[in-house]
Formats: sequence, C-alpha cells, structure tokens
Amino acid sequence: MLGEVHSLENDFPEYKDTIYKLLAADTEFAANNKKYNELDSEIRKLELNNAPIDDEAMQQLKHDRATLKDALYQRLASA
Repeated sequence: MLGEVHSLENDFPEYKDTIYKLLAADTEFAANNKKYNELDSEIRKLELNNAPIDDEAMQQLKHDRATLKDALYQRLASA
C-alpha cells in the first residue's frame, strides 16, 4: 500500500524489545536502522506525491531499503 510505514517495530513487533536493546548497544545496528528509516520515509513521501522520480530510481530506493531490512532482520534474529 502506498504511504505505509515499514519501520522495524511495525513489521517485526515480536522483536520490539530486541530492537530497542540493539539500538542502545550496537552502533552499527543503530546507524543501519536510521538509514533504513530515512529511506522508508523518502519512499513514502515519493509515493504520496505520485513518485516524481523515474521508475528505475524508485526501484533502486526500494531495493536499498529491502537490502537494509534483510540485514537488520538477520541481526535481530541472531540476537
């Protein structure tokens, strides 16, 4: 859905406590989470404004977000 928030807390509520612990204790996780949230926000704004960028650029943003999300999830699952 357009404009949907894909934060880790929303998508992985079962890891909420782990997310907060890692944000406090793991600077790499915190930095990647910040970058992920920034990408998600940028994508959401573009979607809500009828994506004023070309399809290839939008797909690259979504790919980058998915790659970060996968890495963050792997860290959550191994914590």
